[in-house]
Amino acid sequence: MPDGVGRELPRDGTVLAFDYGEKKIGVALGNFVTRHATALTILPNLSVESRFQAVGELIREWTPVQLIVGMPVNPEGGEQPSMRLARRFGNQLNGRYSLPVEWVDERYSSRMAAMGGARRGELDAEAARIILQQYFDQLPL
Repeated sequence: MPDGVGRELPRDGTVLAFDYGEKKIGVALGNFVTRHATALTILPNLSVESRFQAVGELIREWTPVQLIVGMPVNPEGGEQPSMRLARRFGNQLNGRYSLPVEWVDERYSSRMAAMGGARRGELDAEAARIILQQYFDQLPL
């Protein structure tokens, strides 16, 4: 679900990816040179203010050139309530930090994280890693 069709992608720089959830937000880190994603952290999603304070700290620390947000598409590909929340989160990221945001279909990322052996407390960050790696893997060489 790339948003930036026709837009030139960065060739270098850090990328942060988010697995948005109503209670927690998984975060992963990668870059355009290695195209390798790493689980970074899990942010508690307690309030809008605390959410964006924590995200802002990550953005200041890692200075990303691109943000990725997992889009929770249902198995049939249709709209569901969590999609609206993820889309709104991505739009807020773009508006607050003026960074390009792309959405990646994440319908099986949490299941893949659990099957991959991620422990319960690590699932959200590992799901974000899977989302970001999927994004890197679909980029043209």
